[in-house]
Amino acid sequence: MSAGSRPPLTAQVVDWAADLTVDDLPPAVVHQAKRVILDYVAAALVGTTSGAAQILRRYVAETEGPGPSTVVGTALKVSAPSAALVNGTATHGLEVDDGYTPGSTHPGGPIGSAVLAVAEARGSGPEDILLATAIGLELTCRIGGAGHPATWRRGFHNTPLNGVFGAAAAATRLLGGDRTDLANALGLAGSHAGGLFEFLHGGGEVKRLHPGKAARDGIISAELAVRGLTGPTTVLEGPSGYFRAFADDDYDADHLVGDLGGTWRMLGMYVKPYPCCRHLHGPIDAILALDREEAIDPDAVESVRVETFTAASRHGGKKIDEFLDAQMSIPYAVAVTMLHGIPGLEHFGDAYRDDPRLRRIVEVVETEEAADCVRDFPAMRPARVTVRADGRERVLRIDQPYGEPSNPVLDEDLEAKLHRLAGPVVGAERVSDIAAAIWAFDDPGRLFALLGAGTRP
Repeated sequence: MSAGSRPPLTAQVVDWAADLTVDDLPPAVVHQAKRVILDYVAAALVGTTSGAAQILRRYVAETEGPGPSTVVGTALKVSAPSAALVNGTATHGLEVDDGYTPGSTHPGGPIGSAVLAVAEARGSGPEDILLATAIGLELTCRIGGAGHPATWRRGFHNTPLNGVFGAAAAATRLLGGDRTDLANALGLAGSHAGGLFEFLHGGGEVKRLHPGKAARDGIISAELAVRGLTGPTTVLEGPSGYFRAFADDDYDADHLVGDLGGTWRMLGMYVKPYPCCRHLHGPIDAILALDREEAIDPDAVESVRVETFTAASRHGGKKIDEFLDAQMSIPYAVAVTMLHGIPGLEHFGDAYRDDPRLRRIVEVVETEEAADCVRDFPAMRPARVTVRADGRERVLRIDQPYGEPSNPVLDEDLEAKLHRLAGPVVGAERVSDIAAAIWAFDDPGRLFALLGAGTRP
């Protein structure tokens, strides 16, 4: 559908983001903003141990002087854009970050990184931080959901593609920008949007960088806009704009601007209970449920068939030589869950990947697209798993994996995730203090202090 037949989408988004106040936020949205920040901190702290985050941390330490914004989990403080770059990379470094199914995007990394870095540099108050977080998350979800799956089909990774717009809007509000600044910040962000899925085929750790890139570029767009640099005010719907360039004009304008300010799409975000690509979670849940019903003998498994929707079916690869390979592989997820139960980070390491029993199971897992699953996505994330063992078959379909809003991770379980991931990095006592500071959210300075002063240089 031609972008020319659409209303001025960018103007509607700008008006909403410029006029919104903290008093306009429903209690559920404020609470969700806190949940996302807590989940973001869990991902960022454990992500400091990832190779990608360590590379980025060394890079900014070598190329920058001291600045006002904390590199999470460390004593290092640098400029807000550079802190956001490192922290956003950390959130995606181990595949434990949140997501939004209709947009196939991870909003928390770009938005949490941009908001906290700018807020610390500016000395922003709690209400301003929560408002900026809500604006950034909502815009990321709306742009992501409007363009998906067309953007995905064209080979783009949605997280940096749409996260940069949310980060730019959030940062502009924290910087005190007005309506004109917001329009220009989004216009500038459009020239930063990008990120390819080729890592699924050609390998590499570049995907880890994508949320950090979006956060950094969003901040830079905002900083330049409030200083007077201009961008196209039709960046989303224009004849050479975002939806034309990345979705070939195959987009859903209603997902972007429908009931804007009434319906909050950020409430539809999910939490990851397992440290791997979200497309693997349905099959994991199916194996866990089948095993609870009647124990699976992994050594007796003859074959496993996983039927799912198109995007997930692309994750049937059996190359598991690297940590990231395993995190992207449905056959690996099925095998490791059969052998070890609920998968943790350690289960994607060398010792587990090299297990001959596991590799045997990987080889008998086949992943394919199924018409009913394709039909039901993205309203659901369905996966049907058929396990054949000892000459008989058992079948289970999972409609929504654990962590979706209809099958939610409760607050206490989310806090347990924070302890599980961040405890080994900063200690249980500090994790408890971080959780308390986020739930209360009345003293951002204390939160920033808790997130910094780490043991890493």
